[in-house]
Amino acid sequence: MIENNLVIPDNIHKRSHYLEKVRPFIGQNIIKVLTGQRRVGKSYLLFQIIQWIKENDSSGTIIYINKEDLAFSFIKTAQDLHEYVQAHKAKSGKTYVFIDEIQDIENFGDALRSLLLQTNLDLYCTGSNANLLSGDIAGHLSGRYIAIEVFSLAYPEFISFHGLTENEESLNKYLKFGGLPYLIHLELKDEVVFEYLKNIYQSIVYRDIINRYAIRNVNFLEQLVLFLAAHTGSIFSAKKISDFLKSQRVKMAPNQVQNYIQHLVNAFLVHKVGRYDLIGKRLFEIGEKYYFENLGIRNGLWGFRLEDRGKIMENVVYNHLLFKGYKVQVGMLGNKEVDFIAEKEGEKLYVQVALTINDPATLEREFGNLKQIKDNYPKKVVTMESFSGNTVAGIETQDLRSFLLT
Repeated sequence: MIENNLVIPDNIHKRSHYLEKVRPFIGQNIIKVLTGQRRVGKSYLLFQIIQWIKENDSSGTIIYINKEDLAFSFIKTAQDLHEYVQAHKAKSGKTYVFIDEIQDIENFGDALRSLLLQTNLDLYCTGSNANLLSGDIAGHLSGRYIAIEVFSLAYPEFISFHGLTENEESLNKYLKFGGLPYLIHLELKDEVVFEYLKNIYQSIVYRDIINRYAIRNVNFLEQLVLFLAAHTGSIFSAKKISDFLKSQRVKMAPNQVQNYIQHLVNAFLVHKVGRYDLIGKRLFEIGEKYYFENLGIRNGLWGFRLEDRGKIMENVVYNHLLFKGYKVQVGMLGNKEVDFIAEKEGEKLYVQVALTINDPATLEREFGNLKQIKDNYPKKVVTMESFSGNTVAGIETQDLRSFLLT
């Protein structure tokens, strides 16, 4: 039985990658938290979970609360949420509770902690702010939740959603427009897609940053986003960003720059990637790289420029590593750089990204840096070029399309 007269949309495109992550915990007395940027498809993942439950527990009761729906505007506090669930839960059997965009409920963690005491409730929630995990939920519910970050469509998902043939043209569309799921309803033309993506960007900035953090200097925030779009994948500290913007007559102290960047990270608009010293085995305290969660938003703001191909390629490789479940850092060997150290389940993968390796200097740089790493974990160079020959000292070369399909 479904409360609230919820109607699940027809023809939902399955995202099995995430459903498989959630499935072992369905019916367990642990909160399932889906986080991610607005419009990456968290609500539709909830619908997929609801469908699975309907097929596997016909006696279960489902409560669905969507805080973006005015019908639920009366649920403002933890007390409101608790009372609503208590009033609508089943008298017997399991009740599955789904709360979409839970961060809009004041002190929601208190309600979740109380509801978790009732073993006949199975709790799911989504949120568009990283504070859900760093503070709002973690502080109250340590060890009693699992967190799954939802990303824009990976390249194989993009191909499937749009019904495209996997080829170079499809890859270019993906690199240009990104992977927000709603794009399947739009014509993939610049003027159509980028207008939609700019509106999504505005929604993220105003709802998840400006309103949430009471931002006053909106102009600086937007200039900062454009700066990060222009310098995607470059190493910067807050002070360097502050100094550069000051040269453009935009003044902001480094500590304020850091605060604004953190707001962008919390809203999942950008990812901040720290640098790891492969020799000293430590994290650098300053100097990070920034990549966009959705390349379409980045390109809609800054433009899809020929000279940015390397930055875009590096960004999409980083995003794919996240999608595959890796924790990713930038590696440093003295003053030399390894684009990505990807770690998962105690294993590592080293990745260099280059548009081309035809130039001898580029070939030496990309492979030379990897050769200096003295362990036996796999290493590869990802390029735009297709190559199926031998390795270079055991280091694999892989074209971008193949990399994104694995």
